[in-house]
Amino acid sequence: MDTKEIQRLLDYIAKSPLAEVSIETEGLKVSVKKHSEAAPVVTYSAPAVAAAPAPVASAAAPAAPAAVEASADQYYTIKSPMIGTFYRAAGPDKDNYVEVGSDIEPGKTVCMIEAMKLFNEIDSEVAGKIVKILVENATPVEFDQPLFLVEKA
Repeated sequence: MDTKEIQRLLDYIAKSPLAEVSIETEGLKVSVKKHSEAAPVVTYSAPAVAAAPAPVASAAAPAAPAAVEASADQYYTIKSPMIGTFYRAAGPDKDNYVEVGSDIEPGKTVCMIEAMKLFNEIDSEVAGKIVKILVENATPVEFDQPLFLVEKA
């Protein structure tokens, strides 16, 4: 795989909803991970490649505040069931599904995740009150990434 093929692959992945891609061929392994505010990170490991570009440094994923981590046992965490883009409302001119302090019931839609041009409503599995929204609107999310903290009713 030459540098032009790698650049085409990076351009394709940047335009796609995929958050992570790994390709391994004989003598070459390429892993690409997208982050919300950073350029794609590319890791090369090939014994025969003489001039592989250096990986791009990226910002670390934002960590949850210490206060939330300490009290996380008290709360139920609604997690992303898929990789995609997180949306708090059905559209830009629509109201958010939930806000901090909103009461929720099992089956109530709390957000939407777009994956491969399909919009998937994410429903609550518990009754309670939204304590914290952990993801910014219109940002990429990973599978099993925490989205909301809920104080169970």
